[in-house]
Amino acid sequence: MIPRSLPALLALMFAAPLWAGQQAVFSFVRPTSVINVLTQDTALPQYNAEQTAQGEVLRRVVFNPAERPTLQLAPQSGSWDWSSGQFLTLRLQSGMDWALSVDVVVESRDGQRLTSRVDLPSGPAQTVLVPLTARSPLGQGMRAGPPMPWSHQGQRLLFTSSVGAVDLKQVSSVSLSIPKPNVAQSLLIEKVGVQDDDQAYNAAYAELIDAYGQSTRANWPDKIATDEQLKASAQRERQQLKGWLAEREGRKLDPYGGVMAGPAFDASGFFRTAKRDGRWYLVTPDGHGFFSLGVNAVAADSGRTYVAGREGMFKALPAEGEPLAAFYGQGNNDDGNASSQGRGFKQGRWYDFYAANLHRSHAAPCPAPVEGQADSACLAPKLAAEQWQTQAIDRLLAWGFNTLGNWSDPALAQAQRVPYTLPLAIVGDYASISTGMDWWGRMPDPFDPRFAMATERAVAIAARDHRDDPWLIGYFADNELAWAAPGADANARYGLAFGTLRLTTDVPAKRAFLKQLRDKYRNQQGLSKAWGIDLQAWELMEDPGFEAPLPTPEHPEIERDYQHFQDVFAQTYFKTISDALKWHAPNHLLLGGRYGVTSPEAVKACAEFCDVLSFNFYTLKPQDGYDFAQLAELDKPLLVSEFQFGSRDRGPFWPGPLELAREEDRGAAYATFLDAALEQPTIVGAHWFQYLDQPASGRLLDGENGHLGLVAITDLAWSGFVEAVRKRNLLLDQQLAKRLAAPAP
Repeated sequence: MIPRSLPALLALMFAAPLWAGQQAVFSFVRPTSVINVLTQDTALPQYNAEQTAQGEVLRRVVFNPAERPTLQLAPQSGSWDWSSGQFLTLRLQSGMDWALSVDVVVESRDGQRLTSRVDLPSGPAQTVLVPLTARSPLGQGMRAGPPMPWSHQGQRLLFTSSVGAVDLKQVSSVSLSIPKPNVAQSLLIEKVGVQDDDQAYNAAYAELIDAYGQSTRANWPDKIATDEQLKASAQRERQQLKGWLAEREGRKLDPYGGVMAGPAFDASGFFRTAKRDGRWYLVTPDGHGFFSLGVNAVAADSGRTYVAGREGMFKALPAEGEPLAAFYGQGNNDDGNASSQGRGFKQGRWYDFYAANLHRSHAAPCPAPVEGQADSACLAPKLAAEQWQTQAIDRLLAWGFNTLGNWSDPALAQAQRVPYTLPLAIVGDYASISTGMDWWGRMPDPFDPRFAMATERAVAIAARDHRDDPWLIGYFADNELAWAAPGADANARYGLAFGTLRLTTDVPAKRAFLKQLRDKYRNQQGLSKAWGIDLQAWELMEDPGFEAPLPTPEHPEIERDYQHFQDVFAQTYFKTISDALKWHAPNHLLLGGRYGVTSPEAVKACAEFCDVLSFNFYTLKPQDGYDFAQLAELDKPLLVSEFQFGSRDRGPFWPGPLELAREEDRGAAYATFLDAALEQPTIVGAHWFQYLDQPASGRLLDGENGHLGLVAITDLAWSGFVEAVRKRNLLLDQQLAKRLAAPAP
């Protein structure tokens, strides 16, 4: 970096007013102190500041095309003491007609770093507040915070998240950088300061959620303001559904939704898979081709959110004794998994906004209490639940779906109107292994006999009431297990092998791995030579914390050994589940492991022991989620068990894993994904995640608060999106019928 000092002047002018508790560090417009301003691939092209269209005076900084152009501020001597500070404040404006991503790094003299990413929108200047200790919306109980910038006391504020830590008594520098700009980018900056209180931050989360569970910080079409509006909207949708369901009667489908075109497949009385003319199909119990269009989590309990300890976030929670107070409950999701780490407000009292809205729009008025009988007020939620179940299935069928996806209400399957799937949740006291992912927990140890017992118990319970149900497509083998760690390097790829070798020999998986190595190499000398290490005694590998070497081209046996262990591990896992399912539910399919992160060994073993592979693809197309050329070699049908597109201009604050710019883009993205899925001869279905938007204040499980539903928290469908989804879904029957009726090539 090239040091460049700016002169000291006498007074601050043209500056936005300081709040109480804020101290100025440096002003780029009228500096009153001397600091070192260091530049790397950046420039301050004008000596003077410039006036913006809004009348503010700021200084232009140009970030040139480079790996990481940086502007750094440092004290001329010593360090800054910000130990009383809560936030670093930056008065910034994008100097372009578009938004900028700016990385802010605070460093202390001991080398510690605190980092933050500022998503600075185009438009007028705003005050960016960077927490000086690690802080994010997760600390407020939610995945994503309210929309920013936010107007408070006449100022546009933009709060960011921070990760890392610094010694605030010895702050040595503050850096601003724009990662890899393709062209020169201009940032306008006025001043840098430190804020000593967090009143504004707390205000940003105050009364954030209204009585219906909606955000108070934004408006959108059909946002609900009154009970009367909610009831009227619900009634209009019910009338629309009647018409759509009547249209469905003319479609040539069997009772399960199979397409009655072309030569029929053999009817087995249950769902199965078949391959015809190089393409895989699901086949209904009546022997007709079936592409599974499903929706995950069709359930009425998805609107629950913790309120204990953060009651001020909610504008109008019902008081005790009021009818809507029936929708409070108690929970505890502090389970120790990575999904709960760093999250505040994850246990205690919750409130179910969705159930309350169902009560408002569907429940009949409660009759007057009858002397000598129990209070009848509790009947209203029951009535609402019964109506909800009928409406949920009506919606799916009217919208062109034909499958209840994972985690859906079991009561819906009993109606025998829509085929369904079920999860296998294998819970027990078996050993487990950390791969470095561990989002939903550590990997189960399939070599542990207790895992086989837990699997047997889970499958027996799951199959007990469904053994001979032809409407059941099949079972998923758990969900998004941590087969690998995040990332593309060898540490991630072989996280399962590394994690196993770090454990003690009390863990059956480690004993199995060590046996594999001893059978191959006989002693530590053979292993040392093959791995390029100096292992003085075999017993050293048995110690906890053993760090195995990374694979290298010079020692290819390292990688072969890791791959072999992970292969046997995955085979043991899936064979255990497959054997139990064949015994307890021989008529139903094993639908794979719903992969989030995976390894080639896990996919190969799944193809060997499961009837269907299943992947959760949060990509624009299925082909972006995995190498389908590799999958084709396995010659196995594939189900997309989750996909989703969200935006930030409706409902909750998080767009989900895959964000689109606008709500209007979601329908087009859905159609594109389905088109791409149908191009793949292995894909036999796609399941949308999920039926209902997550609560804006965060779901119970992990604080996710995504706008990724077909339905809002008010139980009103997102009409534009649903109409686009329905339009695309209804084309599927024609496409499948044409394909099934075509003569063999």
